Amino acid sequence: MSDAVKPVKIAVLGPGTVGAEVVRLLTRPGEDLAARVGAPLEISGIYVRDTSKDRGPHIPRELLTDDASGLIARSDVVVELMGGIEPARTLILEAIASGASVVTANKALLAAHGPELYEAADAANVDLYFEAAVAGAIPLVRPVRESLAGDHITRILGIVNGTTNYILDEMTTNGLDYEVALKQAQELGYAEADPTADVEGHDAAAKAAILASLAFHQRVALEDVFCEGISAITADDVIAARETGQVVKLLAIAERTPEGVAVRVHPALVPGTHPLAGVHGAFNAVFIEAEAAGGLMFYGQGAGGTPTASAVLGDLVSVARHKALGSKGPLESNYAEHEVLPMDKADTRYCVRMAVEDRPGVLSSVAEVFARHRVGIELVRQVPGQSHAGLILSTYRAPEGDLRATVEDLRASAAVAEIKSVLRIEGE
Repeated sequence: MSDAVKPVKIAVLGPGTVGAEVVRLLTRPGEDLAARVGAPLEISGIYVRDTSKDRGPHIPRELLTDDASGLIARSDVVVELMGGIEPARTLILEAIASGASVVTANKALLAAHGPELYEAADAANVDLYFEAAVAGAIPLVRPVRESLAGDHITRILGIVNGTTNYILDEMTTNGLDYEVALKQAQELGYAEADPTADVEGHDAAAKAAILASLAFHQRVALEDVFCEGISAITADDVIAARETGQVVKLLAIAERTPEGVAVRVHPALVPGTHPLAGVHGAFNAVFIEAEAAGGLMFYGQGAGGTPTASAVLGDLVSVARHKALGSKGPLESNYAEHEVLPMDKADTRYCVRMAVEDRPGVLSSVAEVFARHRVGIELVRQVPGQSHAGLILSTYRAPEGDLRATVEDLRASAAVAEIKSVLRIEGE
């Protein structure tokens, strides 16, 4: 490559686990990246709040700076890996205003302020890429945004949080209780000391909002996503699922129906025959259903420094190439105006486990409650009990509001001693 080719200058904001790996990959010997970009890549600096702190062997001290604005001003591409809302939002907007393209892995920021950032990037004619924000190393954003741009995506089912998948998988394969599996995930570094964002579904909800916005060509906000975590899942739920050939997974679901778009995150029973049922450990997988392409499965590591850095670097090569050639990637596609449905209007299926009075007429009383709310029963299974009989009922698809009202009436029924669990069924 000719020495006359102007280098593309890269600013890295935040040299944490992912940032340090990005810097390592950028500074390793070889000219592969430069050849792919069409110009040399040069790190113009690494923003940190404390320049005196040792950042490890892959972070050159001479590149550290606590002057974020100065670093942005002398850079062509800004890689934001700080996380959180502020100061990441302000610094990204500053970068865009200066004419720099942006690569980010910040799902929380995109879910909360995506429209503002997309509009700013489009107005400034710069790129905003975020492959690493949704499923780590899995190439997902680009296929949804570009490869399937000529198709109509109807549904997305995704395991997009490795922590919860690890916990549920340990409960399923090794019979662990929830608390034991969570503690094990923390010891292995899969879960934070405060695991709330993962186990209560907030992390997956942010990713669901991003995926739905891309898939359905309209803006879906984080507050539009129904969110329910896995902390109430018990060993009995997992055992009951296994006995019926199912597994429990935390799913991010986005679907387009004639009535509108519904986006939700919650635990669900998945048939053992579905591709998502075989996703083990801390891995992620996303199953996409499209009108022409049919079913597509994306699978891989959804977290970790090196896998996430791979996705960041892929974005970086793309936007750096655009900078070198004076071009730009695709604009935000948000032409659609589907109604974003509340959870009560989403069509789902329930599996209800309950203890009922062991006497004649009970099943008829239970069935009458379902009929009153126009909810069809697909399957009834009786299980042995001690003082009460056990019933497991699976429903046909119905509006969530009707299903929820059915369960509330069952709780008040004299025939029902206890509702042991309610789980939705997906993937059938």
